[in-house]
Amino acid sequence: MSHSVAGEPPAAGRRAAPLTTAVYSAAEWELLTNLPGRVLVAAAVPAPGRPPRGVAAGLAGLDAVAAGRVFDSDLVRAVVAAIYARHDSSTSPADRLTDLVDLLASCRAAVRVLRRRADPADSAAYRQWVLSVAARVCRAVPVGGAADVPTAPVDRRFLERLGGALDLR
Repeated sequence: MSHSVAGEPPAAGRRAAPLTTAVYSAAEWELLTNLPGRVLVAAAVPAPGRPPRGVAAGLAGLDAVAAGRVFDSDLVRAVVAAIYARHDSSTSPADRLTDLVDLLASCRAAVRVLRRRADPADSAAYRQWVLSVAARVCRAVPVGGAADVPTAPVDRRFLERLGGALDLR
């Protein structure tokens, strides 16, 4: 096992010190760690004009959340680690549902927290990652479905509104 010498860059371009969550209050950290799951649920729920979602959409969303483990962002990796470390078995599925207005308000609140507390690159990576979770769910192809089906207009509007709330548009 080798040890780095002081002054050497960290391995694989990552920072030597892991991100500490100490810069975030408990409420801010809860907001940042709950938002990806809420976005996944909002993208997957049935809506007028939205094609029926199946298991493939949920799996696509979970895969997009898990993809955050390899992001080049300490913040995104820490959020994913926190998501996988928690035990939410006490929360009922009804408690996890969210309406769009509340979700967009939470996205705006997260942007405000990130502006105050996060490195700009980590902030951008987090916001893009959260949007990618929704995009993967909205673009998931149902089992037996055609792969070249365009995104439904209701999903495009959802993604546009979400991107706006995340300050990406």
